[in-house]
Amino acid sequence: MNTLPKCVYIGLGSNLDDPVAQLKRGFVALDSLPASCCMRRSSLYRSAPLGPAGQPDYINAVAELETALSAQELLAQLQAIEAHHGRVRGGERWAARVLDLDILLYADVRMHDAVLTIPHAEMLAREFVLYPLFEIAPALEIPGAGNLKQWVERCPARGLERIE
Repeated sequence: MNTLPKCVYIGLGSNLDDPVAQLKRGFVALDSLPASCCMRRSSLYRSAPLGPAGQPDYINAVAELETALSAQELLAQLQAIEAHHGRVRGGERWAARVLDLDILLYADVRMHDAVLTIPHAEMLAREFVLYPLFEIAPALEIPGAGNLKQWVERCPARGLERIE
């Protein structure tokens, strides 16, 4: 475990089993992580699903954490939370899910290995990540990509709806 807290941003999403309640439980679980504290959370946003047709809309949000966990330890903890909420890995890409937790940013770390890519590989093209992230961190600099505000301005909302 690292000793100094790092600022980390986590993307949350759900489109099954009462997604609003799933995200609220997800925020509580994030705040209960060892050596971590949930500092801020965005509003909830409704977005159209990316994956297979016929699935319900997603509810998405972003949380800011302070954590002393390493990126790999944090990933393991997030996957344990997902499993506890009924997420089954290994299915169809972008399929409906109970709870999805993604590390978007981990301090100023840039990494890519077989298990983890930071910054998140697809975050800059996803309105349901950029808009909630901008809500809680409008001056954020994304390692290797520049200012968050510029990315939000380039990304149309495509029907994204703030619901609370």
